[in-house]
Parts: sequence; structure tokens; C-alpha cells
Amino acid sequence: MKTTKLLRALAKNFPKKIGKKYHDPIGLQTGKLKEETNNILLCLDFDEAVFEIKKNELTNKKYDLIITHHPFIFGTKRNVFKHDINKEILCSKIDELNIPIYSFHTNFDEGKDGMNDALANKLGLLNIKPLEGDPMARGGNLKKPMNIYECAAFIKKALNVSYGLLLPYGKNEISNIAVVGGGGWRTFRIAQDENYDLFISGDIPHHGRREVISYKYNYLDLPHEIENIFIDQMFNILKAIDSNLNIDKVIHEKEPIVI
Repeated sequence: MKTTKLLRALAKNFPKKIGKKYHDPIGLQTGKLKEETNNILLCLDFDEAVFEIKKNELTNKKYDLIITHHPFIFGTKRNVFKHDINKEILCSKIDELNIPIYSFHTNFDEGKDGMNDALANKLGLLNIKPLEGDPMARGGNLKKPMNIYECAAFIKKALNVSYGLLLPYGKNEISNIAVVGGGGWRTFRIAQDENYDLFISGDIPHHGRREVISYKYNYLDLPHEIENIFIDQMFNILKAIDSNLNIDKVIHEKEPIVI
């Protein structure tokens, strides 16, 4: 289909204007968009590992477009390449193949049926809605209340990760949950103010943990890789736009090994 038509359809739920522009270079990362897009590669991050997995397809120019969640180049090329020679080499390879990379990051996180809707639905939450103080986050009710440890185990299983880091300093009984995929730990104060019993996100530093404890709240820190849900979610969205699109998925990112 026409590339402009495809991107307009995606922009209905994930417009660039809702992305966090001050730090988030969403949209076209490198290359030049083609007039037609029929063959797409989906991945959470486009990196050397994906290049090796799909080397034959890439070198044979099978794809018209690569869509990622995390930006391929997080900043200006000049600044990124100055500190990351591997990224510069990979960018040169993909530029030579003339395959553009397009990223949907915080606009996908916040948009309807995007990252955080997908995570909330995966947990089977009821009455899902954005948080008033942070429209990127989603909150909802559990089908039945659970104690904090039972709830954490349920969430870990539902989101298919092998570990979580639990700060159980709030209510013992959990009836509702708020969630932000990735590194959104700072939203815990908003979740607490809006009367959610537990907040889920990731990448919380030590000082953040101390802050959660000082506010006597429940926080579950899950690996950033829960965002792999992006791939199936975006696949279904693209197929709903045009069922004739040929879409390959690379799901290879795994959480660190606990030792």
C-alpha cells in the first residue's frame, strides 16, 4: 500500500504530537521512505543482533520498511555516533541497503491500543483508563482482590517474565493497578494519588526505591523487556489496516539472567 496512507492510518492512534518530543526522536530514523510499503520487519530494537538474524532478507532487500518501538538513533546522528561506533557502522549498512527505519515510541506508549493498553489488557484489568496525571499510564481493576505477593506472582506470570523486584510497602490487599511499560517509575506518585494500590513499571534506581518506601507504597519493578508485547500489538494493528501486508517479527530480547 502507499506508505503515506499507512503512516496516516497509524497516526490516528499514535500521532507524533503526543510523543515526548523533548527527549524522544520518534518517526523516521534513517533512510528515505519508499512510495509503496508491502513488506515490513517489526522489532523492539533494531540492532546488530536483529541484523544478523535477518541478514539474508536484509541484504536481499526484502523489506520496504523496518518498524521499531525504541528509536534506532536516540538523538542526533552526530552525537550518537561520536560515542557509539557500532551504531554508526550498523546505520551505514542499513543506509547502503536503502531500507528506512521508523520508530513509534512514546506516542505508541500513550496512544489508544498502544503499549500500556496492551499491558493492561494482558493483565485482564477491568475499566481500563489513562491516569489523569499521566495519560501515558493505564489503570484498571483486578477481577478479584489479591494480597500483594499473590498479585505480584500473577503479574509476573501474565507478562511472561522470570523475575520482578517488589517493594511491598503499601496496602496488603490489591484491588486496582496502574502500569507504565519500560522506565516510567516516576509516575508512582501519580498512581498513588489516584488511589491505585500497586504501580508497575521498570528501571527504578536506588533513590527511586527509597522514595517509594518513604511514601509507603507498593511498586513492582519488571524488566524493560515486557515491552516485547509491542511486536504482536503492532502486528495486529498493521494487519487491521491492510491484511495483505507481509510482516516479519523478530522477538529475541530476553530479560537478564538472575544468578
